[in-house]
Amino acid sequence: MSFRWPNKDPDEVLDYSIDWSRFLASATISSVTWYVNDASNAKTLLTATGTVNTLSSTAQTISSDNKTATIYLANGTNNVQYQLYCQITDNTGNTAERTVKIKVRDK
Repeated sequence: MSFRWPNKDPDEVLDYSIDWSRFLASATISSVTWYVNDASNAKTLLTATGTVNTLSSTAQTISSDNKTATIYLANGTNNVQYQLYCQITDNTGNTAERTVKIKVRDK
């Protein structure tokens, strides 16, 4: 199952988050890594200031309570749906991943 974020205009730079608090319980996020499918539909690392398949990340953060992972997205190709993956490692060493879809559409 994957989550879905609201549509994003290619000209917008907006933050998108995944709240891990229910999953983590008393644990906290130690690190987060974001991936996105490239033009060949291969899962590809999206660095904090990188671009994959015209979708750009301008920043990536973890909330002050270490429960929410946020990515700031820019650009993208109109009428393309992107699949992103948020992979976290918590302070106990466990790793988990959530998939989320976002469609780029002119508004």
